[in-house]
Amino acid sequence: MLRVLLLFLIILSSVGCSQYSKNDMPYENDNELSAEQFKTFSIDIDGPMVSETDALNPFTNYVVWTEFSHESGKSWNVRGFFAADGSSAVTSADAGEIWRTNFTPQLKGNYQYKTYLYKGKNAAILSFYESKSNLTLIAHKSGNLSVASGESHSSIFEENGILSQKDGYFYFPNTGKYWLKGGSNSPENLLGYSGFDGTYRVSEQSRDGEAKIGTDLHSFSSHIKDYEQGDPLWGDPSHPKGKGLIGSVNYLANQGINAQYFLTMNIKGDGNDVWPFLDHETFDRFDVSKLAQWELVFKHMQDKGILLHVVTQETENETLLDSGDVGDLRKLYYAELIARFSHHNALVWNLGEENGPEDWTPIAQDDGQRIAMAKYFSENDPYQHPVLIHTHSSSESKDHLLTPLLNSTLDGISLQIEYRHQVYQEIIKWRGISGKRVNRTPWLLTMDEIGKWYTGAKVDLDDPTHESLRRHVLWPTFLAGGAGVEWYSGAHQPHNDLSTENFYVRESLWKITRIARNFIERHVPIWELSPLPVIVDRTITIEGVDGAQDELLPASSFYGASNKNYFIGYLIQRNNISIEMPSGEYEQLWLNPISGVVREKPTLSITGGKTTIVLSDEEQKSDWVLLLKRRLNDA
Repeated sequence: MLRVLLLFLIILSSVGCSQYSKNDMPYENDNELSAEQFKTFSIDIDGPMVSETDALNPFTNYVVWTEFSHESGKSWNVRGFFAADGSSAVTSADAGEIWRTNFTPQLKGNYQYKTYLYKGKNAAILSFYESKSNLTLIAHKSGNLSVASGESHSSIFEENGILSQKDGYFYFPNTGKYWLKGGSNSPENLLGYSGFDGTYRVSEQSRDGEAKIGTDLHSFSSHIKDYEQGDPLWGDPSHPKGKGLIGSVNYLANQGINAQYFLTMNIKGDGNDVWPFLDHETFDRFDVSKLAQWELVFKHMQDKGILLHVVTQETENETLLDSGDVGDLRKLYYAELIARFSHHNALVWNLGEENGPEDWTPIAQDDGQRIAMAKYFSENDPYQHPVLIHTHSSSESKDHLLTPLLNSTLDGISLQIEYRHQVYQEIIKWRGISGKRVNRTPWLLTMDEIGKWYTGAKVDLDDPTHESLRRHVLWPTFLAGGAGVEWYSGAHQPHNDLSTENFYVRESLWKITRIARNFIERHVPIWELSPLPVIVDRTITIEGVDGAQDELLPASSFYGASNKNYFIGYLIQRNNISIEMPSGEYEQLWLNPISGVVREKPTLSITGGKTTIVLSDEEQKSDWVLLLKRRLNDA
């Protein structure tokens, strides 16, 4: 009788173990983890052995979530992803049993974490709470996490944590510091790189009016020499890949470039060589090793102080997924991007390049679809990175596109502007309009693609000091209240928007950008200033392609900004400048915006609120940045 009872208890126990409900599965509760504040770490959980091409799609029918609960009461629900063998960047594995969650803790202290791996129909596009209610739990682990201050920091982002936005500027909420952007906008198909798995060009670009591109993928061979020992590589250790691209990141960082614009999908668009999927026709399965290799590059960019400007679609792709709606395919695409890359401290989500209809691209998303995209990122990105949208070039197209978005969850605008002399006023205009929204701060405005479309930023050989960009785009952006710039290489230039391989050819442009950003960050809180009226004395016509008139530009002018303690102005070959400031004693700094040389002149005394500064004949031949800073005992 005793044997029968024992056998019955064993059978009952066995049956009970195999039929836990999804909320009763036992914890794997012996995990004690430690991490550093602002630095990413990973939690892996073992699941079933699956592959990218299994009949039961691992990207749609499984999902992993990790819940992080901080001792303060704050919590984060972070979606993970299928990681194959966990080392696919190196092994190129397309199968495995590892699901991974990346997390970058912003708070020090003690956490508890719980990781859940679920299985079920449409699992990948369900929210954390929907997953708990509707899916079958197949693996589960938990533990404690201790987060302390980091002992060393690889970059400004590890030092300050998540980069957010405040009052229309990039801002680190953890440390209260502001940050200005000076980046590269080209090549937009940066990720069309020969060193990435599963990357190929569908067809050579041949559409009229666009940048030309050949049949070869990017190699960035000019920058192999910029690769440094210890930098990341991937693939077969005997024939590693990545030196050219990693070297280009090193070069740009060394030049002071702190942002990079790149598309994550350009199917049917220019280049036609970038997507996260298994191929260019399958939108519900992802190339795990390719994405792991992207991640190595993104991590290196962050370590070098470069913001990730993630442009999620090109204008030709707007209706490729779900006819433009935020349906199952688009949700899956965005969910994978968020799961794999949102843990980076400095990242911007861009809803799409040149979004909206134009004569040459009439099939486009509508207002409701744009609002829905912004809402998805706002609701699903656990780090709340800024969400922007890239515009068409004309003022009229921006009015049409942006006005319906003013009360959406959109955080700002990635501006394309056709005419350089319009930059200052366009930024002032949209700061003013967006700043009037109820309970909203001004939009984050970045000047990311300057026209004309065929010109953009020329190579140094053709434009040694980048005069019109420096005078009418770079400095006016900052003085008008813009959060930063990126330089677009133009369509009809050597090293154009698609074919740029050698960043050395625009080294002068990187230099003047670095000079501007460094001077402002070191000397003046530009985010506290208001723009002044522009002054134009005379204009000149600059020529475009084949001698055609391109644009009428101010040849002698002034752009500026001020508050009660600071005055900063960009002076273009002027003989004098009239200044109205509160009475007091002011320090004078004069910057040569080309060489970066700063001259300190004697203290300037202003009485009665006005003064006129007269430039010498020699000084009138150059451009100057004038900064006046009121002495504290006079403020």
